[in-house]
Parts: sequence; structure tokens; C-alpha cells
Amino acid sequence: MRGRGLHFHFHLWLALLFALITASFGISVKNQSVRCIAAERRALLDFKKGLIGYDNSLNLLVSWTSKEEECCKWEGVGCDNTTGHVVMLDLRPRITYGIFGGSWTAISGVIGTSLLELKHLSHLDLSLNHFDQIPDFIGSLSDLTYLNLSSNALTGFIPLQLGNLSRLVYLDLSTDDINQSLISDNLEWLSHLSSLQLLKISCTNFTKATNWLQVIQSHPSLSVIHFGYCDFAEVDPSSLVHFNSSNSLSVLHLIWSSSLHPSTFPLLLNISRNLVELDLQHNQLSSLIPDSFDNMPALERINFELNSLEGGIPKSLGNLCHLKELNLRDNKLSGPLTFAVKNLSGCANDSLEVLKLDFNHFNGSLPSFVPFSSLRELDVGSNQLSGHFEDNFGDFSKLNVLNLDENGFTGPLPDLLRLSSLRELYLRGNRFEGLLPVNIGKLSQLVLLDVSDNSLHDVISEAHLFNLTKLRYLSISFNALSFNLSSNWTPPFQLDFIEMSSCKLGPQFPSWLRNQTNFYHLDISHSNISDNIPYWFWNLPSRLMFLDLSFNQISGRVPNLPLKFDRISLIDLSSNLFHGPIPQFLSKSTTLDLSNNMFNGSLSFLCTNKDSGLSYLDLSNNLLSGGIPDCWIKSRRLTIINLENNNLSGVIPTSLGSVETLQSLRLRNTSLHGEIPQSLKSCTKLKLLDLGENKLTGIIPPWIGERLENLIVLRLRSNKFHGDIPSSLCHQQFLQVLDLSLNNISGTIPSCLNNLTTMAHLGSSAATIEFSYYYNDVYDIEDSTTAFFAGTLNGHLLVIWKGVEQEYGKTLGLLRAIDLSCNKLSGEIPREIASLHGLITLNLSRNMLKGSIIKEIGQLKALESLDLSTNNLSGVIPESMSDISFLSVLDLSNNNLSGKIPLSTQLQSFNATCFAGNSRLCGDPLNKCLGDESPKLPNNGGTEIIAESDEELFEPLWFVTGTIAGFLVGFWGVFGSLLISRSWRHKYFQLVNKLGDWIRFTMALETVKLQRRLRLKD
Repeated sequence: MRGRGLHFHFHLWLALLFALITASFGISVKNQSVRCIAAERRALLDFKKGLIGYDNSLNLLVSWTSKEEECCKWEGVGCDNTTGHVVMLDLRPRITYGIFGGSWTAISGVIGTSLLELKHLSHLDLSLNHFDQIPDFIGSLSDLTYLNLSSNALTGFIPLQLGNLSRLVYLDLSTDDINQSLISDNLEWLSHLSSLQLLKISCTNFTKATNWLQVIQSHPSLSVIHFGYCDFAEVDPSSLVHFNSSNSLSVLHLIWSSSLHPSTFPLLLNISRNLVELDLQHNQLSSLIPDSFDNMPALERINFELNSLEGGIPKSLGNLCHLKELNLRDNKLSGPLTFAVKNLSGCANDSLEVLKLDFNHFNGSLPSFVPFSSLRELDVGSNQLSGHFEDNFGDFSKLNVLNLDENGFTGPLPDLLRLSSLRELYLRGNRFEGLLPVNIGKLSQLVLLDVSDNSLHDVISEAHLFNLTKLRYLSISFNALSFNLSSNWTPPFQLDFIEMSSCKLGPQFPSWLRNQTNFYHLDISHSNISDNIPYWFWNLPSRLMFLDLSFNQISGRVPNLPLKFDRISLIDLSSNLFHGPIPQFLSKSTTLDLSNNMFNGSLSFLCTNKDSGLSYLDLSNNLLSGGIPDCWIKSRRLTIINLENNNLSGVIPTSLGSVETLQSLRLRNTSLHGEIPQSLKSCTKLKLLDLGENKLTGIIPPWIGERLENLIVLRLRSNKFHGDIPSSLCHQQFLQVLDLSLNNISGTIPSCLNNLTTMAHLGSSAATIEFSYYYNDVYDIEDSTTAFFAGTLNGHLLVIWKGVEQEYGKTLGLLRAIDLSCNKLSGEIPREIASLHGLITLNLSRNMLKGSIIKEIGQLKALESLDLSTNNLSGVIPESMSDISFLSVLDLSNNNLSGKIPLSTQLQSFNATCFAGNSRLCGDPLNKCLGDESPKLPNNGGTEIIAESDEELFEPLWFVTGTIAGFLVGFWGVFGSLLISRSWRHKYFQLVNKLGDWIRFTMALETVKLQRRLRLKD
């Protein structure tokens, strides 16, 4: 299937090699007719004494006992049929396979020197164990032809004595653990292994072995080389001048190296004229692809995946007449795809079977692939292609896989009937529109169909599906597709993967699902189903991993099914009408979302598993009752817990503190009482803590600021907390939302709030607060391989915003808010709060604050909401408040403020109620200040004109006079200076900007005054 065939040749070669090596020995394993040599039997028992782990019943060494004299019967021991000498030792653990894969018990300890007694040993396999050193003496086992130490815990230097094994054909020192590292400062030892044909080494440091490429290129017998996760020294090209390319090397895998120098890339393209397979994936190569493939005419498979290669495809690739597979996916290749394909149109036309160009930057339209008559797989997804998808393939009877997903293709889907062998069709994430062709149902070989996330609109009938007997993967989500299927229709297929989110399946629950008994992934969310869920649906397949029925109106109870699901990953029944108790089997999932339903009963189902794999739990907005169980010690992987808006009671359980992976804890509005348990200080990864709307008591624990250093949101509003605000909260450098409102908190506002450094900076309009969690799913429809994926959840929060409770979702990361309202705080507003330049909302209302409003308040230029009402504040409103241009909510009412309200477009736009309850405060929009009353002047008509002030009588005169004088004097003075001085020109343009601001302000103010005159005149 996709991404699999490249290594087939390599693994087939290994299997044949192993068979040849084994067949070359006259080996008898458990041969009853031959008794082993006593000295070799003693050597094996001595070797066993140095091992650890062999007593486990799963391990093969249980057969090695002094009571059994015939060592050739021992598990893993092979003897020569003629001489009785031990010639093979295979101590690989025997693997037992379960639903989560294989497991085994490994051997560790010391590889003892007693093996030197096995002088005829030719085959030694200690792979899949925990040995940590390669002993030097192995180089003395001169008869060895096969040595496999792979998948151990090997560290340290590769002994030079390995070079003495002149008969060695197969050497494997590879590992899957990238945290381990072998070292080889010189590869001279490799050049002495004159019989070696296959070499596998990984996680090895070759940074001082400057001769590594020279040794490989000049080796007389090496045919297969596999280097993985190794670090290499830079190669001097002049060191290779006197060496011809290899005649034996046919397979080179050099993958996942972070230190492969760019200059080495072209040298590797001249390593062997007989090279058949070249794999350089994931090496951070960032150059153009060299146009020098003529040096390797035998190449059949090329894999340069996961690099940063740029430019286009060189023409010499098209001259490789034996090329079958070309994988250039996940690079930075660019240019019109038409040009890239044209460069491949040499003799590779007839041989190329697999072409992977996805995840690059190719653009333009889809070129014709008609000349590529042998093509079986074409991947050009995730590029920048556009235009219509027309008949670009002709009669492509061999094409099995076509991937065009995540591009910009438009128009209708073409008739694909001529692609009669098509097995996988990926069209996801384009802009295809129109109908889904009915002829798609005639593609009888189709196994996978993905047309999700397009603009298709059609009614799916049985004609679309009637001949798809091999279909296993169906994804049509996010289209305007609806279904018209008879209630007794039986699908001709058995699906593994069903994804129909945002299609119209309802209002009835789709009855055809009754016949689907083998799926592991089902997503019918947002599908307009408003029906009682049928009982037959709950006969779910035991391999189920992903179930999403969310955002429908499905009603009914969820039965308590047997615990038959061993690897269920995600269950999402949220936003439906389910009721009744939550059954126990749901706790087997990794991600569980039952929010926004009518589930009732207790949370006892969470305590049924010995070791919970839950990572995400959302039971919010239900009717659950009782206490929160104290069994969270079993849930050591939980990242997100949301129990808000339920009818719970009791205290916060102490065992919640054992969930050290927790990032988000929401217990809002659950009637909890008592104090915040001290155990929560162990949850140091918490980003969001919402305990609002409860009956919690005690002081706000200082350890919240001392230990929970990653907090972004702290919401404790509407509880019964008392005491001071702990100054340790100032240590929260990531805190963006602090809500302690509606409590009994006293004391002063800490002056150290300026240490909340995130609030000192503006947030991005695209910012979100994300929480990561893990779930597993099957991603390969051929292998059914289990993989673990990271999911993310955007944080959301209820905030009192502009006097109304609003929910922040995707833009929560933008919010910077402090709400300390409705407490018993006293003292003055600390001046340091003015340094929190990113604050969007500040609410200190309904406290007992005194003193004046800080004059630096104007520095909070991002403020949109400011509420200081119902305090004991006095003094004037600072002039700087007029600088807060985004202010849309202001409440300074019920204080002791005095003086005149500063003139600004912003402040005068608020209602008088925003300033009410300040008896000595005056000015627009309140009553005029003393001395602002205007005299009455008669006009020619005998009526009276009311001037706003004495100054207003003379506004036209001074304005005109000032304008004329400014023009005459300023024009020549300023213009002349501007011509002479560069710095004056800079100052002048600053003045122009300020003058523009003054004009806009004056015009707005004059407009308000004019409107008031007109009202008075009327």
C-alpha cells in the first residue's frame, strides 16, 4: 500500500541470505542422535551463569539445565550433524503476539568469554535482548559467518577486533533506540571483513571516521548496506579520486542522519554502477537534486523522502531505464508539475511503477501521464496544483493508487471508469464540485475511496455503491451529500473505516450500518440524525477504535456492554440526547467525550479499571450526581478533565493530585465544597484550572503560584475563598486570565502583578490555548498497524465580558484579563498594574478600594473593558484615560470622583450612568462644570443663542486668525527649513500626524456641540 513497497527488495534479500547461510551448515537443532561435546556443554552452562532474566517462563533458556546432557536439544542451540560441535547459537527471545503487538522477555548480563570454547560457532544471534557491550573477544570466533547483535542496548566503541572475522557474511549491529549510541572512529576494521555481504548499523557516531565512504566504496564484497540514525564525518572528495566505484554494492540505505554533509550527496551518486536501490530519506539534504544519475544505470528504487531538496527533477532520472520506484515526497521541490514529469519522460516511461511527489510545492495543472504505461501508484497530493481533473491517464489498466488530495483542483469529477484496476483513490481537500459520478460504483477493485472536504453535492444511491465489493475505507465527510438508500438495503462491502461527518444521513438512524460488523473507525457526526439509537447498533465490533456520533439529536440509553474492547481509542457521543447511567465499558477508551447530554447517575464507572488509559475525559453539561470518586491514581495518563455543569457534590478528591500529566481541570458549577486539596500542587503541567461557581472555602493556596508555573488560566470566581491574594501568584509568567471575583478575599491588590509578563504583551488575533492528548488508531489498511497520534483541544472559557457572560473559544489565547470584582479588597490600585500593556479587560469593581485612579492608566492602550465601579476611589479622572482608544466598556460609577471628565471622543461617547454616583464629577456626558454656563446673546431675529462657554463666542475669530497667521508665517518658515534640514523634515511629518489627530478630535467635538445646539433650538 502507500509507502510500503520500497523496502520489499531489501527484506527479500535478507530472507534469501539467511536461508543460504543456514543451509550451508549441516545443523541439527534438538537432534536426538547426536550428543554434544562435553567441553562445549560446560561452556554453554558457564555462559548462562552470566545472564540475567533467563528464569522467566517465556524465555528459551529454561531448557538449559545440567540434568539434560544433550545440549543439542537445548532451545536455541544447533549442532553439526557430523561432528557434534555447536555451530549455531540463536538466543532471540520467543515473541508472543497480542492485540497490542508482540511482547517478550529479554536477556541481559554479560556475554561471557566461555563462548570461546565454541570454536566451530558460525552463527551467533543475540538480537532483541539487553546486552550493553560488544565484547572484544568476539573477534576471535574466527568461524563466524553470521553475527546479529541488533536491538540490544549497545553503547561504547565498536571493537576493532571485529575486523578479524574474515569469514563473516552477515553483520547486524542496528537498534531502534535512538538514545543509544555506538562509536567508531575509524572504519578500517570493516575493510578487513573481506567476505562481508550485508552490513546493518544504526545509532552510531562516525564523526571522526573520515574514511567511511572510502571504505564502503572500495569494499570487495559488500552488497547490502543499511545505516540508520548515524552521524557521519564530512568526506573530502579528493580522498576518493584513486578509488573506483564499487562493483558489488547493490543496496544502500543511509537514512535519518542529521549530520550528512551536503557535499556528500553527489558523491553517493557515484558509489556503484551496480546499485539497484538507494534510500537517503530524512537526512536534511537541502540542495538541488544532482543531475548525475547516469553513473548508476541499474537503479530500480530511489527514496529521497523527508528531506529539504529544492528545485525540480533532473533529466538524468528519466534516463534510468530500469527505474521502478521514485519517492521524492515531503521535500521542497517546486515548479510546474508538467516540467517535472517531462524530465522523467525518457526510457523510464516504460519501467516506472511508483511515483511519489506528494508534500512538495509543485504547481500548475495536472499533466498527462499517458506515456507511463507501467504506472501502478501516483502520489501528487499536498502540492499547489490547480485546474480541472480531466482525462490525464487514458486506459491506465495498471494504476492501483491515485493520490491527488490537498490541492486546489476544481470542477466536476471525471469519469474514472477506464482506471479499471484502481484500488485507492484520494481526492480529499480540494474544491471539486458537482455530482459524485455514478460510474464510480463500477470500479470493482476499489478498496479505498476518500473524497472528503470538497464541495460535492449529490444524493448517494445504491447505484453509487452496488459493485464496490472490495471497499474497506470510505471517507466522504464535509460535502453536501445526502443518502437515499432503502431501509432493507444490504451493502456489498464490509467497511473497516467509515467517515461521513457533515453529510445528511438522517433523520432516521442509517439502517445499513447493521450489516457492517468489522469496522474499527466510525464517524457520523453532524449528520442530521434525530432518532432513537437502535439496540442492534451496540453490537459493536471488538476491534473498534474510533466512534464519533457527536452533534446529532440521537436519543436513548447506552447499554452496559461486555468489556470486549481491548484497544478502543476515541468515543465521542457529545451534543446528543443520550440519557441514563454511563456504562462501564466506555472507560476503556483513551478519549471519552459525553458532554452536552442528559446522562445521570454517579461517576463510579471511572473506578472499574485497574489501569486506566484515559487521556481525555469530558462529561460536562450532564445530570451526573454524587461525589467525584477518589480513584484517580489509576489514571496516570489523563491530560484533560472536564466535569463542569453537573449536579455533583462533595469535595475535590485528593487522588486527583496523582494525575501529574494533567493540563486542564474544569470543575466549574458542580456544587463542590471544602478546600482545594494540597495534592494538586503535584499537577505541575496544569495550564487551565477552573473551579468557579462552587462552594469552596479556605484561602487561595500559595502553592498555586509556587508550583503550578505553567498556568495560563486561573478561574476561582464565585466561591467562598477568604484571606489575601497570595503574592506567589505574581510568579505566573504565563498567566493570561486571572478571575478571583465573587469571593470574600480581603487585603490589598499585590503590587507585584507587573510580574505577570504574558499580560504585558499583546496576544495574537490567531492565538489559541491548546492542550495535547494521545489516542491510537489504525492508519494502514493493509497492515492494520496501530499508531499513536497526538490530538489537540482548543481551550474555551466563560468570561464576564461587557457585562454579559460569554464563552471564548479559539481566540482565548488573545485574551488578557484580570477580574477581582465583588470581594473585600482595600488599599489603593497599585501603579504597577499599568505595565500590563496587553490587558484587554480589568474589573476591580465592588470592593473597598480607595485613593485615586492611577494616572498611568492610559498606558493600558489595549483595554476594551474597564470597571472600577462601587469603590471608594477619589480624585480626578486622569487625563491619560482619554488615550485608551479601544475602550468600549467603562464603569466608574459609585465612587467619590471629582472634577471635570477629560475631553475625548472616547469618554464623551459613554452613557452618563457610567459616571453616576460621583457627586462632585462634572462635564460631558454629566452636568456642566461650574463656570461652563454660557451667556445668552440676542441675535438679529430677537431670539437668544446659547453659547456653550465664553470661549465658544470667540472660537470662529481665533480659529480664522490663527489659520491665516499660521499659513503666512508657517508656510515660508517651515517650508524653507524643510528644504535645508533633514532632521526638521522628520519632525515635520511627526507634526502632521499629530495635527491630523487634533483635527479629527476637533471635528468630532464640534459635531457633538452642533447636535446639542440643534436640540436646544428645537
